[in-house]
Amino acid sequence: MLIFIKLILGHLIGDFILQPIKWVIHKESHRVTSKYLYFHVLLHFAIYMLLLWDLSLWKIALVISIGHFFIDLLKLYTNSFFKNKSIPFFIDQGLHIALIYCCVFYANLYEHTLTLFQNLDWSLITAIVFVTYPAAIIMGKILEGMSNQIETDHKSLPNAGKYIGIIERLFVLIFIVIGRWEVIGLLIAAKSVFRFNDLKERNNRKLTEYILIGTLVSFGLAILAGLLYIS
Repeated sequence: MLIFIKLILGHLIGDFILQPIKWVIHKESHRVTSKYLYFHVLLHFAIYMLLLWDLSLWKIALVISIGHFFIDLLKLYTNSFFKNKSIPFFIDQGLHIALIYCCVFYANLYEHTLTLFQNLDWSLITAIVFVTYPAAIIMGKILEGMSNQIETDHKSLPNAGKYIGIIERLFVLIFIVIGRWEVIGLLIAAKSVFRFNDLKERNNRKLTEYILIGTLVSFGLAILAGLLYIS
């Protein structure tokens, strides 16, 4: 596990801290012919070896570095197929982590993976999944009749409200799990402060009531999930 953590740290340093924007742009433009792609891979290998500080582990560092090259290459050549550029980014990062995991635990990959899955807290995972998209859909059904009565002349980011709700419910669930109920009150207060000026300027009672109901339903669903988990 220590080796796994060190390699993950090396990946974070090489991919995010020591990779200039200039390299990223050049790689996207020149792909396999980009010199920075190869510099990037060599830098990863050097970081892995430095963090591991054990020459006997050079094969793991080499395999991960070579795998990093092909994963990056796959991303560079498939990036144009996605309208949402965040999708290939997260796929790319997931593959890097999966590669490191497989290389570190290659000797007993099946046993370690089986043990990992057996030790997962499935109740918590269920609660986390519930407060994301399922809760958002439930809220949409609850507020469906009210949303038709709200008239707004302002523009907002696409799906911003949905993502804000998901994030706030995840925070609420985390605070309940760790037993910090008082922070939930601060979260509600912070959201009210951010919303206050916008609602005050519009002087729209229906919009105010709609947002208040939506907030209470969102927090209520998250609290319900949290209570069911800890009970």
